[in-house]
Amino acid sequence: MWVIFGVIAIVVTFINLYMYASGKDYKLAMALGLSFTALTLCADYSYVSQWVKAEDWAALSDVVPGMAKILWFLTIASILLNMAPIFLERRRKK
Repeated sequence: MWVIFGVIAIVVTFINLYMYASGKDYKLAMALGLSFTALTLCADYSYVSQWVKAEDWAALSDVVPGMAKILWFLTIASILLNMAPIFLERRRKK
C-alpha cells in the first residue's frame, strides 16, 4: 500500500508543478501531494509494525536503516517540491 501512496504522491507533485507552470490554481494538487506523502509514511510505518509483531528482527535490521534514510530524503524532497510554487510566487511578487 505504501508503494501505491508513494507513486500517487510523486504523480500529484508533478501535477502540482505543471499546474503552477501553466498558471492554473495549484493549491489542491499541493495539498494532495503533501497528504499522499503523509499517507505513504503512515502506511510504511504500519508495514514495519507488522514485522515487529511477527518478531522478524532480521527483516527489521536489514530494511529499516536504509529505508529510514530514503524516506527522510523523499519526504524532504516532496515538501520542497510541493511548496516550490508558493516560494516562486512570493519571489515573483517582490
